[in-house]
Amino acid sequence: MEKRRESLIKAFQEVGKAMILFANQSGYDSFNKLMDESLYDRMMTEIETAHRYNGWFTPESVRNALLELGQLLTEEKLSNWTKEYEFSTSPKSVGIVMAGNIPLVGFHDFLCVIFSGNKAIVKLSSDDNRIFPILLEIITLYYPEIFSYVNIQPQLKEIDAVIATGSDNSARYFEKYFERVPHIIRRNRTSLAVLNGTETKEELYQLGKDIFMYFGLGCRNVSKIFIPQDFDLNRLFEAILPYNEIIHHHKYANNYDYYKAVYLMNKHQIIENGFLLTMESEELFAPIGVLLITRYNHQDEVEQYLDEHKSQIQVIVGKDYIPFGEAQSPRLNDYADGVNTMQFLDQINKK
Repeated sequence: MEKRRESLIKAFQEVGKAMILFANQSGYDSFNKLMDESLYDRMMTEIETAHRYNGWFTPESVRNALLELGQLLTEEKLSNWTKEYEFSTSPKSVGIVMAGNIPLVGFHDFLCVIFSGNKAIVKLSSDDNRIFPILLEIITLYYPEIFSYVNIQPQLKEIDAVIATGSDNSARYFEKYFERVPHIIRRNRTSLAVLNGTETKEELYQLGKDIFMYFGLGCRNVSKIFIPQDFDLNRLFEAILPYNEIIHHHKYANNYDYYKAVYLMNKHQIIENGFLLTMESEELFAPIGVLLITRYNHQDEVEQYLDEHKSQIQVIVGKDYIPFGEAQSPRLNDYADGVNTMQFLDQINKK
């Protein structure tokens, strides 16, 4: 079985290189000739036209997702990640319900199932069902047996375990539907940043990446910030000005205009810069186009809030936390909702 894992690592290393080349819009001549030109053309077309099927999936968003994943798929990273877990000698069928909020958001769950030696029974989101099948074809170039361990289905049946990602509402359905099999059920989460007032303009610019990447649709996007009482918001607005092109995206602009109108009608005090609405609030979750702000006097206030809401927080960004600009760049062992997926699969394999 170790030989199979080593073969998978070598194969996915090549797939990672291909992802990076696609992300960087490299020409066909840059690719390993195992990939024929028609497969290359299909992937490039899907990247450029994904927005026709999901308006949030701009070419830039899809390329960024490919780049982030590709950078994870190195021999060293994959080896270090998987070495502490046993590779199944009796593969289980593990269902994966993939979300569709950002491109390829379910790919990490797929990696976990495959690199634990199990079979992935995948239910794709209707919002993100075009790129993943092409990636599977690319994987077969380097690991032809992959289709013996992957099956895309419209409905999950005859599974031994399941990993399902969705909203709080869908989580209630998942828990009922999959109550008889071991499961990981993920719910709504969001991320926040803690500023101490000493941040440089570059750090605040990187914070903009955490806020605006994927239009703020991911659970790792920052939707709320803590700032000292005397923090001048103009410092943030000046630093994030280069992200102002986001307002030209029609779906983002519609959200921005809608919530601006709602807040004004309800006489909420907002501060805006033309592409981001900010409002002081103790709430954690914010709509698209809105950044919630809480001012604090002492760090203890922040820590108390973080502790009270830890079950709803995915990532914390700041000088004492995850570095600015890296919220959407998780490592292989950064598991969603703090639940170690590989450990879960390891336990399933031993039953």
